[in-house]
Amino acid sequence: MCSQSVSYKQLIDLGYQRLFEHSDTPRIDAEYLLQHVTGQSMAWLIAWNDSFANKDHVSAFLALLEQREQGMPIAYLLGERDFWTLTLTVNEHVLIPRPDTEALVECALDKLPTGQTLRLLDLGTGSGAIALALAKERPLTKVIAVDKHAEALAVAQQNSDRNSITNVEFRQSDWFDQIDGRFHLIASNPPYVAPGDPHLNQGDLRFEPATALSSPNHGLADLETIIQTAPEYLHADGWLLVEHGFEQADNVSELFLHNGFSDIQLQRDLNGLPRCTAGKLKTL
Repeated sequence: MCSQSVSYKQLIDLGYQRLFEHSDTPRIDAEYLLQHVTGQSMAWLIAWNDSFANKDHVSAFLALLEQREQGMPIAYLLGERDFWTLTLTVNEHVLIPRPDTEALVECALDKLPTGQTLRLLDLGTGSGAIALALAKERPLTKVIAVDKHAEALAVAQQNSDRNSITNVEFRQSDWFDQIDGRFHLIASNPPYVAPGDPHLNQGDLRFEPATALSSPNHGLADLETIIQTAPEYLHADGWLLVEHGFEQADNVSELFLHNGFSDIQLQRDLNGLPRCTAGKLKTL
C-alpha cells in the first residue's frame, strides 16, 4: 500500500474490512489503532480524513492491524485501558480491566465512609485497578495492594505514578502470606474460571495471563482460600468483597455463611448478572 494513495479514512475502512471477522467492534478497533499511531484524536482524523496518510502512520497501523487480526487484545496493542476514572497501563503481565469489575468498586465505596482514615487490602491487584480506584475515591485511606507476580506489581506501581495516587503500598505476596494487621475492607478479583473452560481459548482471554484467570476446583479454589482466611485479617464488622463468575454466586454465598460473615449482599454487573459478593464479619 502506497502512503501517497491512501487517506486516513481509507485506512479506517481497510481496518474495518480486515477486522470484520476477528472483532465484535471492527470499526472502533481500527479507529483506536489509527488514533494510537497518529497520536491524534478522532476529531482530528475526521477533520483530516481525506488527507494522504503519513508513510510512518501507514506502516505502524498495518503492523498493529495484523496483530489485531491474530487476536491480540486491543488494550495490549494500545498499551492502556480506561477503568473507573483512571487510564491504566496494561501489558501481557496483567488482566485487562473490565467494566464488570467496576461493580466491585461501586460496592466497596458503599461500605467506605468518606472523611475517615481506613485500612484497605486488595488481593491479586494485577494492574492495580481496584486498589487505585478506591484509593482515589477515598484519599484518606491506606491501601495495601498485593500480587505474587513482580511483573504485575511493576505495572501497578507505574499506574499509581501515572495517576498521581500516593496512598497505595504495593507488596509481593501470595494472597495473605506477607500481610499483617487488620483491615476495614478486603477486596479481590481472584482467578475464578474453571480449568478447561472453553472461554479460555476465545477472544482476549487467549492472551491474558492464565494464572490470573483460572483456578482449580471448578474455579473456586482461590475464592475458598480468600474467604476462609479473610476473617483473620478483618476488623470486627469489616467487609470482604470478591468478584466471581455469575454461576458461582450461590457457592460463594455459602462460603461466606460458613466462614463467619453476615449481611451478605450480591452486586450485579452491567449485564444484570451476579458479579460481586460482599459480606460483613460477624461480631462476637
